[in-house]
Amino acid sequence: MSEAVLDPPAFPMPRSCPLSPPPEYARLRARCPVSKVVLPDGRTTWVITSYALAREFLADSRASKDTTRPGYPSPAPGFRAATQGLARGFVFQDPPEHTRHRRMVADEFAVKRVQGMRAYVQEVVDEHVNALMAGDRPTDLVRELALPVPSLVICELLGVPYDDREFFHTRTAAAVSRSSSPEERTSVLGELRHYLSELVDRKEREPADDLISRLIGKYRRSGDYDRERIVVTATMLLVAGHETTANMIALGTVALLENPDRLAELESDPAIMPKAIEELLRYFSIADVGTARVATADIALGEVVVREGDGVIALGAAANHDPAAFDHPGELDFHRSGTPHMAFGYGIHQCLGQNLARLELEVVFTTLFSRIPGLRLAVPARELPFKGEANIYGIHEVPVTW
Repeated sequence: MSEAVLDPPAFPMPRSCPLSPPPEYARLRARCPVSKVVLPDGRTTWVITSYALAREFLADSRASKDTTRPGYPSPAPGFRAATQGLARGFVFQDPPEHTRHRRMVADEFAVKRVQGMRAYVQEVVDEHVNALMAGDRPTDLVRELALPVPSLVICELLGVPYDDREFFHTRTAAAVSRSSSPEERTSVLGELRHYLSELVDRKEREPADDLISRLIGKYRRSGDYDRERIVVTATMLLVAGHETTANMIALGTVALLENPDRLAELESDPAIMPKAIEELLRYFSIADVGTARVATADIALGEVVVREGDGVIALGAAANHDPAAFDHPGELDFHRSGTPHMAFGYGIHQCLGQNLARLELEVVFTTLFSRIPGLRLAVPARELPFKGEANIYGIHEVPVTW
């Protein structure tokens, strides 16, 4: 089997169109769907651009999520150093530790519990759409809607006072930005952990009806209480539940405004909204590098052998734009069926909060476009400040008017 057929290109790769994946993904897939690239820290790693091979690899028990392993690929300078404090979180662990600790949190994001938050999510969205309509035009959709809605929702779920929202907005953005220095990334994650450590202290003394309080109770009853583990879990959930959904709201809104035929479909048949959301998730696949792993043994993938200790990134946006899995993958099609997308990853580390993300996106898009049918971009889409520097793709600002 071949181990390398290309001179490794630099990673991350530039986009020629901000609403599409980097074109190099398709070229790599056509020539060698498991290829080497050069990371910002100068090391090389494998990237997978095939849907089938990405799923095969992510389902393999020899694909480790442990960031402390030397070969773990760093998508940005200083990533491994900054995440050392999160290494005890179940997201960065392998079974059996991952299995045990994920189970403690999983029921908080089950479909039934998440649907129980629908009324609250609707209330939050209505409040912000009302403020959007009453304010000046043009206005920034990110600042007025995309950021505050998921921030309010995750803070409500965790039991974090929303008065601290600006603190979390600035620090989560810095934590996921590729332009942040290693020192900056380490600093903001430390600030988040410090705040949440104090919050856990308060919940230990005065439990309430929130995720952190329930998690404290579960671990105490299990006889496996570890305060620092709860702090790390809360930090991961807060960052992931805030930044990812905010970026999908911004990108999804722009995509619908730039595709009026698809928006007209939604307006004429609101019942297809769930399928539209799945298609938008597939199309953007914003957490493209969230599937980074390191091989704990030699793994054969197609014609390539990934050696023990090698880093691998199963690129979500590349897999979700593989024409072998999706017909005309570069088009938005709200009537796709069959092949499930990988926007939330695949395997045992599939995104825990995906049901909550779907609910928030459904409520936001349904409310926004029904309440403001004349919504439009205030600047050409090509002029929007896209987050090319971020590990989680999105847009910094979306000026809109109506």
